[in-house]
Order: sequence, then C-alpha cells, then structure tokens
Amino acid sequence: MLSRRILSLTLILLTLPVYAEEAESKGPSWWNPAWFSRKKVTVDTSAEGANIADAPGTQTVLIRLHDGVFNFMAAAEDGSDLRFLADDQKTELPHHIEKWDGLLNEAYVWVRVPDLKGAAKTDIWMYYGVAAAQAAKDHKKDLFSAETRAVYHFADIAPGADSSVSAAAAEGAPPPASSSQIGSGMRLNGQVPINIPANPALAWSAGGNASISVWVKPAALQTKAVVFSRREGGASFVLQLDQGIPLVTIGNTTSSPGTPLSPNTWNHIAVSAAGTNTTVFVNGVQYSTVAAGTVATIGGATIGKDSEGTAAGFAGELDELKLTAGAMNPAQVKFAYVNQGTAPDAAKLIVIGAEEAAHVEHEGIIMEHVNLLVDISKDLTIDGWAVIIACTILAIVGGIVAFGKMLYLNKIDKASAAFLKRWEKLSANLTAIDEADSGVGALADGAGGKALRLMKQSPLYRIYHLGSDEIQKRLDSAGGKFSGLSGRSIQAIKAALHGGLVREVQKLNGQLVFLTIGIAGGPYLGLLGTVIGVMITFAVIAKSGEVEVNSIAPGIAGALLATVAGLAVAIPCLFAYSYIATRIKDVVSDMETFIDEFIAKMAEHYKETAPGKEPLPAKQGETAKEGATK
Repeated sequence: MLSRRILSLTLILLTLPVYAEEAESKGPSWWNPAWFSRKKVTVDTSAEGANIADAPGTQTVLIRLHDGVFNFMAAAEDGSDLRFLADDQKTELPHHIEKWDGLLNEAYVWVRVPDLKGAAKTDIWMYYGVAAAQAAKDHKKDLFSAETRAVYHFADIAPGADSSVSAAAAEGAPPPASSSQIGSGMRLNGQVPINIPANPALAWSAGGNASISVWVKPAALQTKAVVFSRREGGASFVLQLDQGIPLVTIGNTTSSPGTPLSPNTWNHIAVSAAGTNTTVFVNGVQYSTVAAGTVATIGGATIGKDSEGTAAGFAGELDELKLTAGAMNPAQVKFAYVNQGTAPDAAKLIVIGAEEAAHVEHEGIIMEHVNLLVDISKDLTIDGWAVIIACTILAIVGGIVAFGKMLYLNKIDKASAAFLKRWEKLSANLTAIDEADSGVGALADGAGGKALRLMKQSPLYRIYHLGSDEIQKRLDSAGGKFSGLSGRSIQAIKAALHGGLVREVQKLNGQLVFLTIGIAGGPYLGLLGTVIGVMITFAVIAKSGEVEVNSIAPGIAGALLATVAGLAVAIPCLFAYSYIATRIKDVVSDMETFIDEFIAKMAEHYKETAPGKEPLPAKQGETAKEGATK
C-alpha cells in the first residue's frame, strides 16, 4: 500500500510541469463559449516591436489577416463572427472590416484599442468561429475618437463614403483601385477632383488644432501636384507634391523643401497643425515645418486638385485619408505609419499569436446522434409514433425476459455445480441427498441446510428427486423383502425422469416467445411505419406541389426512424435469444447426461436378485433398504 502511494505521488510530481504549461497556454478565461476559436493579438511599442517610446494613446489599429496568421475556414464567410476583446475578457472593442476576401484569404480590420502605452505591450483577443450565424456589428460611432472628423478608406463599397460619425461623404470619387496600400485605394488622373461638401464637423478655426493623414503614391514627378486643398475667401490651405517634395502652403507661407519622394512608391504624409505652427511628417519622421496655423473655414475641401486655379492635380494613388480636429503628436504619427505601412516594423508592432480552441466540453458523438434522432422524431407522423411505441413495448418486455433468463441460468449453473459435487460422492445409496433434505440423514461432506437449499434450485436436483422418490416408493412397498429393481421398474423410473426433463425444458424455454416476437415482429413493425410515413410524405408533396429536398428529406428521415426502431428491437433480441438458447441447450445436455448416469448407477446398485435367493438380511437397526443395498 505504501509503495502504491509513493508511485502515485511520483507520477503527480512528474506531471505537474505539464499541467502548468497547459494552464499557461490556455491564457485567460474564455469570453463566450459560443465562440470556438481565438487568437491573442499583441500591440508592441517596445524596443522589440515598433520602438515607440511615447504613448500613442487610444488608436484605431489596422490588423491585416492572411492565411499565414489566420484560418479563414474557421470563420464566417464574411467575417461577421469576428469579435475583439480587451485582455480582461469582458470589454468588447469596436471594430470595422474594411475588406474581407475569403477566396484570397485576405482581410483588413480596424480595431479601436484604448490607452496604448509607449515602450510596452498591449494584448487584445480576437474571437471567431461560432455555430450560430452572427450579425455584423456597426461600430462607426465608437471606432474613432471624438476628434476624428472624416475617414476615407476608399473601399470597394461606396468609395467616397466617410467611415466616421460625420458622414462627410466625398462626391465624384471614381471606382477604387483593387490593390492599394490598405485594401482598395483611389486612383486619380490629375484632372478630375473629388469634392468634400461643406459640413459643420469639418470646420476649422484660425490657429486651431487639426491634422491630415494620407498615403500617396505619385505616378510621376509633377510640378505642384495638389493632393488636398481648402479655400474660403482669402484663406487657403494646400498640400501638394512639387517634383516629389511634400509642401504645405498656408496662405502665403510654404513649408521648407526636403528630400523628394520617389515615384510609384507608397509614402505616408501627415500634417499636424497646433496654434501658429504646422509640422509635416513623412513616413513617421518630422519632415518640415510651417510658421502658420490653420485657416478659418467652414466650407468643403477638394481631393486631388486645387479648388481654385487651373494647376494640374495629383496623378497617382491615394489611400486612407483621415481628417482630425486635433494635433497629432510624433508618437501617434509614427504609430499610424508603422501600423498602416508594410515596413519590417509593421510585423513587429502587430503580433498575432497561435490559435486557441475553446476550453468547453462539447457533446460526444453519441449525444450528437441522440440529438439528431430527437430532431428527426419531430417530423414523425402519428402512425410512426404508434409504431415506435409498439417497438418500445417489445423492447422493454424483451429486455425484462432476457435479463430474468440470464439471472435464472446463472443461478442454475451455481446450484448444479453444488449438486454435482455431492452426486459424484454417492456410492451405494442413491437417495442419500434426498434423505438429507428430508432430515433422515446427512450429506457426506457435512454440508448443512444452506447447501441443500442451493442444490434444490438446480433442475438436476429436481430430476434426481424424481428418481430418488421412485426408488423410495419401491423400497417402502417391498418392506423387508426388497429384491432389487426389475427391468420394467427401471424403465418406469427412466420414463419419470424424462418426464421431469420435459417439464424442466418447458420451464427453461418459458417466455422466450417474447424474444422471438421481438426478432420477427420488430422489423415488420418498423417497415410498416416507414411505408406509411413515406406514403404520407409523398401525398403531402403531391398536394402542395413543392418538390424540394427540404420538403422531402424531413418526412423521409422521420419515416425511416420507424425502421430504425424496429431493427433496434430485433437486433438485441436476436443476440439475447441466441445466447440464452445456447446456454439452455447446455443445461438440457447436462440433464440428459445426468439421467443416463442415474439410470446406470441405479441399475448397478439396485440389481434384481436371482430367483429363490433372498437379499442379504439387514442388521439390527438397519432398514430393509439399507440391508438390500449390501
């Protein structure tokens, strides 16, 4: 016992590291067991990631999904089951799917992540894969900060649509370019502008805070190619590329030139105005400044061309234009550039972890089949239910009979073994066991009444009792002149023994008819229910005129359930009957063998004496039977 406990303790200690590792891999508790899968998404601004020292704050983060990091087959076809949770597994984060292509396994999803720290890691969780269909949520009101005034993704659907709450839709937007920096983009020819109508949300105040963020890909080096402009009265704000050099002109003041951008390459430009200073950022780094602030305007704006004059507009591609009523700090600009770009730091900033499966217990295959049968039973007709009820009754009766017979046969085997143990010890007096039962004598091995009660449950004992009783009758009728058993007496006793055998066989086979009824009647009942169900199904189809799989299949499945019920009765009954019949056959063989042994011993020990020869006299105190057996 002590060694077993030591072994158990050793196994527990050896498996503790495995359990610890498994518990660690499971991560925090599951948000909702209805979702099957999740992935941890880490936003890393530390030195190992994007290396952003200052806090970017709350950001709408772009998450790129492809088949290298995401199993599109496990999610809904349109991504409607996608959910994002904070690390507390309680706070659901707003998100927007800009593009979802299950065929090409590509998706662009925007998620609002609160309070991002500098030089730190922030974990969020992406859930997907759910049994029931989920309606996609509209997070437009919560996806961007209150300072966001307009966001143009230039997506496939409504390319000029504003994704912010301002609903400042751009007019005249051409069809989007299918492949751009982030999903779809906008291709401009420098001649046709895109107009943003006046909107109170887009109003600028003189010297106020405002920001513009946009991705540009010039087709060629142009002179003063206007990307974005706002003019009202004498005030003006123009963002342009002059031979690839980003310039911001506010009124009559223009930013200092820097290194020109290469044509046919994507670059991120951000303009941040705060008070009387405006800063230009290119690819996340400060590029130039303007000693002027925003101009007061409540009018609209123009994309891709100057709203006044005939100067050529921007020719190339644009993507992800965002207008904000607040000044972007360097950390926010760098975060937007790294997150939305394709530089090596982008993969370090957003790290998508391994897939985790829901830690919930699913139904086993047996319960799934049971639930499926329950669903099918809902389409059963009254006739089908009647058949199934009849089959259920047959199954219950057959089960009771089979169980009772097996218990009875087990009892017989035990009792017969006890009887044969005593029978083999009998020599001259074949009625000794019977006499012990009646209290005249005792068993040779000294066993008491408990052994006798057990033996009396054996059919061998009951047949023996018949033979012993027949012998005893002849001994009693002979008085003290018993001269053995004649041939006719032996035949009579043998007939009595065979009569007992027949009665025992009838008792053994009793009620087995219910098993045969289940074997023969179950399939026919099931077939009857199936035929009636199919007939009714086709009659309903003919009457309604609807020939569809959805209208035929439930009725046919329900009808076939009757056949399944019939076979479910017949097959167990067949197995039980075959097993019980084999055991009964063995018992009958034992009884026939015992009868032969009994007759042989009886003929040997109760031989008829020769004529004129008296049987040996009995000693004083012996009965006539005892003297006769000497």
